[in-house]
Amino acid sequence: MSGRVAILCFTVFLGACRNLPEAYAPPEQRPLILVDRPYRVRRVISMDDSDAPSRFVRDISPALAGTWRWTGQRPAIDIFMRVNEGVRYVIDFALPEVTFKATGPVTVSFLVNDHLLDSVRYTEAGDKHFEKPVPAEWIPVGRDSTVGAEIDKVWTAPDDRAKLGFVLVRIGLTQR
Repeated sequence: MSGRVAILCFTVFLGACRNLPEAYAPPEQRPLILVDRPYRVRRVISMDDSDAPSRFVRDISPALAGTWRWTGQRPAIDIFMRVNEGVRYVIDFALPEVTFKATGPVTVSFLVNDHLLDSVRYTEAGDKHFEKPVPAEWIPVGRDSTVGAEIDKVWTAPDDRAKLGFVLVRIGLTQR
């Protein structure tokens, strides 16, 4: 029985080996047309991105909790930038009620390559969003830029004495 199956398979295989008629020639290849148009650059790292930890510079917990991570006092990431015109700093984070009860109002400073972009005083816990244009001269084209934040007061966890800053959801640079 297996001999008949082998002969049948071989016959089907040979039937499939034939030249295509000239009517089925491959399509003509066209030259690539490059159009000089502006493009948008988005280098915002979400904490749940699979490659996010490879961009961490300091003070970001390796442990992922849903879509966010705890930070220390000065979290920072590296981002490769191809442009420096029209770039905006973007961060989404949260000041949890549990830490805010202990620290009270906090000031968060936003930094690009060790330049202070702005400082904001937060008087309430909750979800926060910060976005602001970055001067072009602060961003080297074709190299990594360090984007970070610094909170003035950290919370010390009572059980393991960990120093926690805020909850980070996403951070980076984008072009508008």
